Amino acid sequence: MAAFVLPFERPVVDLVEKVRELRALAASDQRFEPELARLEEKTSRLAREIFADLTPMQKVQLSRHASRPYTLDYVKRLFTDFDELKGDRRFAEDAAIVAGLATYHGRSVVLVGHQKGRGTKENMKRNFGMPNPEGYRKAIRMYELADKFNLPILTFIDTPGAYPGIGAEERGQSEAIGASLAAMARARVPIIATIIGEGGSGGALALGVANRVLVLEFGCYSVITPEGCAAILWKDGSRADEAAARLKITAPDLLQLGVVDLVVDEPTGGAHQDHDDAAVRLDRALWSQLTALDGLSPDELVDDRYKRFRALGTFVA
Repeated sequence: MAAFVLPFERPVVDLVEKVRELRALAASDQRFEPELARLEEKTSRLAREIFADLTPMQKVQLSRHASRPYTLDYVKRLFTDFDELKGDRRFAEDAAIVAGLATYHGRSVVLVGHQKGRGTKENMKRNFGMPNPEGYRKAIRMYELADKFNLPILTFIDTPGAYPGIGAEERGQSEAIGASLAAMARARVPIIATIIGEGGSGGALALGVANRVLVLEFGCYSVITPEGCAAILWKDGSRADEAAARLKITAPDLLQLGVVDLVVDEPTGGAHQDHDDAAVRLDRALWSQLTALDGLSPDELVDDRYKRFRALGTFVA
């Protein structure tokens, strides 16, 4: 069971834990299988009922869940031969973004993803998933490497936003993000971005200029956090719930608006309840989208990406 439990998910979490215990018993004694099937059905039904009525802000809380799988959790489960590459060759290594080469279903790919930490020590190392300019310049290195060797790019988005510190601004935070957008836009290879948690502001978009953008069921994607939006609009951070609803940042809204192309279902109770199952579900979606892009030429891939983003915000009366 997840170490951290949100109040509204407590009934589901308790049932999920009982299912795990009963599954372990059923593995050695088949007499428990009928009871296991009954409890699994009850858990699934309760989760659907509770999670169907979640507010946008509650979904934001799930996207930030401390036990949610991060980029390296998916890398461990979906890829082999991962060789991490570090540094931007200009200033320093930024642990808030992990990147490297890996094998995916027998294909060489380039991986880039935000990485948060578990616990205070690792979160300090990862800067709570908020990259500095050197993190984005490392990502640019990877995009250019992928383009040079004709390798697909898979990115994993999970950040509250780019780090807003003075040092980051002095080293050109906005320029680094802009250059990252440009590098992704011109890459002549398939690019698939997946929002695995929260995707905040330009810090997320720097990994999001893709041919296909996926989002996990309880992921969110926005220009600003609900708390920040409420503080700016109403000078009252306590109105974050209202801001979250108005921003339209949850997966169903993102799909309806065309900001994302596919919503990937999560396990019962959310991805943090079963990392392995979450990875299996994401794997199916990633492989399907990647193989669908194989028929496009390099020029067509660039044009497809251009048309996708030009269509955002277009409405027909």
